[in-house]
Amino acid sequence: MAELGQTPRANQKRRTRKDLLQAASRLMKQGRRPSIDEIAEEALVSRATAYRYFPGVEGLLIEASLDVAVPEAGELFDGGASGDPVSRLQRVDTALHDVIVANEAPFRMMLIHSLEKKVRREAGDELPVRQNRRTALIEAALEPARSQFTPAALETLMRALALIIGTEGMVVVKDVLQLDDDDARKVKRWAIRALVEAARRPGPAAEPKLQKANEARP
Repeated sequence: MAELGQTPRANQKRRTRKDLLQAASRLMKQGRRPSIDEIAEEALVSRATAYRYFPGVEGLLIEASLDVAVPEAGELFDGGASGDPVSRLQRVDTALHDVIVANEAPFRMMLIHSLEKKVRREAGDELPVRQNRRTALIEAALEPARSQFTPAALETLMRALALIIGTEGMVVVKDVLQLDDDDARKVKRWAIRALVEAARRPGPAAEPKLQKANEARP
């Protein structure tokens, strides 16, 4: 499924980045610490392409090790899973929360690498600075309940949920709010339920006018 608001070209760039992460993971599973050149060869891309996405091997290896730790939608939702969107979204949040807690230092390092790359990137560079793992899980969680929302409300809901579910949400509850783990989980569960309920309500509040991700912004 194409990511929200992304053009085919943007989605292709994200797939190339994902191919590099998966190639690095395969090589690391062999007990190796691969170089960028070896990862590029394994991913069937040029050395220059690999360096455009990952200027340094350290950031690539850190993110690749985390990429395999994040569950796929099929692991979270089987045939007997609940169809309730709140329950499904809370399952996604719990799974990602557990992974982040178990790998907190590497996730913070990955965030540092992505922020540094964003600061240093040249004008016109449209390569993604990090992988979007959460949106696919959010979409899978909402799939059985899509008919409960208008298309515009569903798109806004998925974007709002992405603010809460994932590494940045964890940074806010731990570093900014300084909550303990139990309270952090409770706050995020409450926020997920509140967002779903808001998106279900008809009216402009549930469907703010948003620009597409690829539209120019001032």
